[in-house]
Amino acid sequence: MAKTSSGEPLKGAAGADDKDVVSSSPATLTPNRGFVIGQGTQWLAKHSLRLILIAGGAWVLAWIIGKTWVVLLPILLAIIVCTVLWPPVGWLRRKGMNAAAASAVVLLLAVGVVAGIMGAIAPSVVDQSGDLASQATDGVVKIQDWLHGPPFNFSDDQLDNAVNAITSRIQDSSATIASGVFTGVTAATSVLITLFTVLFLTFFFLKDGPRFVPWLRRTSGAPAAEHLAEVLTRIWSTLGGFIRTQALVSAIDAVLIGLGLVILGVPLAYALAIITFFGGFIPIVGAFVAGALAVLVALVGNGPWTALIVLGIIVAVQQLEGNVLQPWLQSRSMNLHAAIVLLAVTGGGTLFGIIGAFLAVPVAAVVAVILRYLNEQIAIRAGEKVVADDEDDDLVVPDDGVARPEQA
Repeated sequence: MAKTSSGEPLKGAAGADDKDVVSSSPATLTPNRGFVIGQGTQWLAKHSLRLILIAGGAWVLAWIIGKTWVVLLPILLAIIVCTVLWPPVGWLRRKGMNAAAASAVVLLLAVGVVAGIMGAIAPSVVDQSGDLASQATDGVVKIQDWLHGPPFNFSDDQLDNAVNAITSRIQDSSATIASGVFTGVTAATSVLITLFTVLFLTFFFLKDGPRFVPWLRRTSGAPAAEHLAEVLTRIWSTLGGFIRTQALVSAIDAVLIGLGLVILGVPLAYALAIITFFGGFIPIVGAFVAGALAVLVALVGNGPWTALIVLGIIVAVQQLEGNVLQPWLQSRSMNLHAAIVLLAVTGGGTLFGIIGAFLAVPVAAVVAVILRYLNEQIAIRAGEKVVADDEDDDLVVPDDGVARPEQA
């Protein structure tokens, strides 16, 4: 062992069996609580800033959509209509018909079918409107007699005072009512303008729609072109599934409610069934208005007991639709969970009213399509196996969080 001149061992001298040698490498620092908390705070601040920027971008996007909603709404509605009319247009084009002619023929046939249905129910409404008016008058008299008797025992003076109070209340609110009427006229005019815009856009989308994806590929270029084309194709298929499902649900509602009205002998049963079908395309409000109209007609034409039975039938059918049929069918056609469908309709209706409730589910489906495609691309780049959604039950997820096929 090496020693100094004083005879003490020399520290740091080389020696295989020297156990007093001190290493020159620095000792590893053990993180303390302050260091760990600082790292966590830094991570939280960084990702919080990112979330704030994302939320700001979403707010700007929502502001732009709100400012351009008058233009966006007809476009969205026209695209949804195109998903229904495109199959016959495509069939005619494959048979050799010109694109413009095929689009015009199918669009005119669709408008003719809707107008024909309206024209078919109009005569029955006109024929039975007189009977309903007289029955409504008799119903008012019955209500007066019922209020005169037990358990209410109202006198004529009390009823006259109530009628006068209602009349004076209406007179005092005449300005508000007139304003509401003008507002309703303005809204109706806006609806007509939107309707004609949707028809024109539908024609042009049907005629020139197949050129859009090739144009997008030429304009965007690689590698974005292929991704955009694939995502838009999936979105188109999803929207087609949505509108077909909505039509199926509305048809089931119309058949069940119409059958109950026919069995009970309610006037205008077929007309009410058709109104129920078209009302089903307007979530929440459409079903409510159609159901209220059916109950009112049953009350006037057949009396209170029949009206109560009709109300029970409508409530049962609406519960079946809202809690079973619509979430289940839409979750299958749009590959969305039933809970997501219910939350989308609720949130869209709360935030944007009727239009929001109608467009909430297709918007949620479009977002889901985009997220699934992004997840597929991430899985491909990460070297993972891409599986279909219906194959997820066959996967085993170990503790490391990586999905692997179940071994036999």
